[in-house]
Formats: sequence, structure tokens, C-alpha cells
Amino acid sequence: MTTYLRASEIIKKPVVTLGGEDVAQVKDILFDATKGRIRGFTLTGRGLLSGPLHRELLWRNVHRLGPDAVMVRTGNALEDDDTTAQTAEEEPGGGNVLGVAMTTRSGTRLGTITDAIIETGTTPVVAGYELESPEHGSVLVPVAGPVTVSSERVLVPDETAEHSAGTLESFGTAAEGLRRRLEQDEQGEQED
Repeated sequence: MTTYLRASEIIKKPVVTLGGEDVAQVKDILFDATKGRIRGFTLTGRGLLSGPLHRELLWRNVHRLGPDAVMVRTGNALEDDDTTAQTAEEEPGGGNVLGVAMTTRSGTRLGTITDAIIETGTTPVVAGYELESPEHGSVLVPVAGPVTVSSERVLVPDETAEHSAGTLESFGTAAEGLRRRLEQDEQGEQED
């Protein structure tokens, strides 16, 4: 069963070892925008007066992303800041898309991104975005196919405008509908 979470729901989750040790808390998510996947997490200490840690958690060190916590095998899974910086150089992408406009390739503005929708699993990916639009209010829009991400805009195929959901529970249906539509369009182009 595929599970979807808003990126904002992952922020502040505790990072816990399999032995039950509470080692950190998620501060932010590091995305690889070119591949649409999670690279890792920046961390903060646990507790009211704790500040940022100078350590990060790369996805390859995560045992499982659960509904209540991010699980790691041991506290040794945390990396120094410079490890993540080196990984970022090897895997370009990232950047903040919150507040950025989502536009179709033909120029239709779908709304402003307020959150990312994460498909959890072995390799979590950005499956879509939550948008705020004057016409429709808050809506969840899946992404698939060629997506271009910049600091000013997320550019998606025109078919994206036809698939949206109002809740995370119905998001999977919208995502599957978009994937099928893009596959049909691709098959039609190959037959021509």
C-alpha cells in the first residue's frame, strides 16, 4: 500500500534508533529536485531549548520513515554537515519550492506551492504538491513525466491540470490517473 505524507508532516518528527534512543529531530528535508527524491534531513536537537545540530541524516542511512518517527539503526547514522555538502555536489538539485508558482508547459498557472507530497517507501519521492489557487483554494496536484524545477517556477506537463485531489486519501487516485494519461499520450505519439 502506498502512503503519502505532506513534507510538513515529516518536519519535527523524532529520529529514533532501533534500540529506542531519541537522537535528534527533523528540522528540514533535503530534496534532489532533478530526481524528485529525498536526499536526507537536516536535524535539530530534541527538547525545548535545543538548537540545530551540526549533523545531518542522509537517506541511505534511514532504516524506515514511519508515521511517528524516522528510524535509524544506530546513532552512528548521523553525518557531519560536510558529508551532506559533498553529496549535494555529486547530486545537483534541491532548493526551496515553497511559494513558487506551478505552471503547465502551455502557460496555465495552477497555483502557488505550499507543501510537497511525499510518496513513502524504499526510496521516497516527491509525488506532487499542495497548491493554493484563487479559483480552487487548497488542492493536491500529482507530478509525473518531465518536470522542470527552478527558483521561480515548477513547470509540468499540460495533462497535470486535469488531475487533482482534495485530500491525501484521494491523492493516489489522481496520481495514478495522471500516470495513465501520460502513458497513453506517449503510446499515441509512438504509433504516429
